[in-house]
Amino acid sequence: MIDPNFWLGRKIFLTGHTGFKGSWLSLWLNKLGADVTGYALAPATEQSIYNSAAVEQSLNHSVCADIRDLATLTKSMQEIEPEIVIHMAAQSLVRESYANPVETYGTNVMGTVNLFEAVRNTPSVRAVLNITTDKCYENIEKAEGYQENEPMGGHDPYSSSKGCAELISSAYRRSFFQQAGIALATARAGNVIGGGDWAADRIVPDAMRAFMDNKPLLIRNPMAVRPWQHVLEPLAGYLLLCQQLINQPHSFEESWNFGPTNEDTQDVSALANIMVKAWGDNARWQQDATEHPHEALVLKLDCSKAETSLNWAPVWNLKSALEKTVLWYKVWHKHGDTHQVTLDQIEAYQQEHISR
Repeated sequence: MIDPNFWLGRKIFLTGHTGFKGSWLSLWLNKLGADVTGYALAPATEQSIYNSAAVEQSLNHSVCADIRDLATLTKSMQEIEPEIVIHMAAQSLVRESYANPVETYGTNVMGTVNLFEAVRNTPSVRAVLNITTDKCYENIEKAEGYQENEPMGGHDPYSSSKGCAELISSAYRRSFFQQAGIALATARAGNVIGGGDWAADRIVPDAMRAFMDNKPLLIRNPMAVRPWQHVLEPLAGYLLLCQQLINQPHSFEESWNFGPTNEDTQDVSALANIMVKAWGDNARWQQDATEHPHEALVLKLDCSKAETSLNWAPVWNLKSALEKTVLWYKVWHKHGDTHQVTLDQIEAYQQEHISR
């Protein structure tokens, strides 16, 4: 169970706090009473949950800088003296990685090296969680979910760069961190959805933009299967994992999958149909007939290790997750209080997490 007493007053250094997942985690950590410092570039899109949900007001400190700037990163971490470092800063889009592979590798590979070097030079750090992705696996389009011990790979530069980040984590753990008493784990989450994601070429923000403009959602691969989950699901896993990295470091300093149940690992058309119904008001979708870069057709995760060892399990099914996501965007569309709806959803999730 997520323990508020554990987080109360604990110093956290969070990279990527201006992003979609980072913003949700920043608000949740603040709600738990943690002392949070964010380190990231400014939001990547003009519209952002970071701005609309007033995330910066919930932080103790916010540093606007590049993860590739080792000197600034090290100085910022040393000044804060955090106990836990959570690394989310990344170039996180598959299609963007085709357009800008050098930036993708620079951020996701050397950015990770820089983060670990900063940790090595910050004596206060006891635990590090590196957030990678479910796409780090060598995807052979199999029907079964990938387990944590399967080979790294990646067809596209983004997926490949995250596979590299996993290998870097393993090397730093064995070469430096274990002997220094620093626990390092990696987390591989499925396809996250939730309010406030405005990235291009992602199914949910693409859908919300189309529905708001009364246009059909264009879908590249309606039959592509992905492990969809609300953003709070893996974040809960990250919080549980960080607790164990402090309490039982030698038992948890490895890689962990966080994804939905098999029933909620569905194809894109099923996702689109639920969103269309939840939005209403003439919402619709159709297949995009134009040509697109390669994307895997099937991706599933085996999360049995997290379920058994961390007592983690999804709380919201896909329908519930999408309904809450659509509600968030409707509040935004009507100029409502997105800060409050975000906090309300965190509170609702946390209460269901406790009671399950």
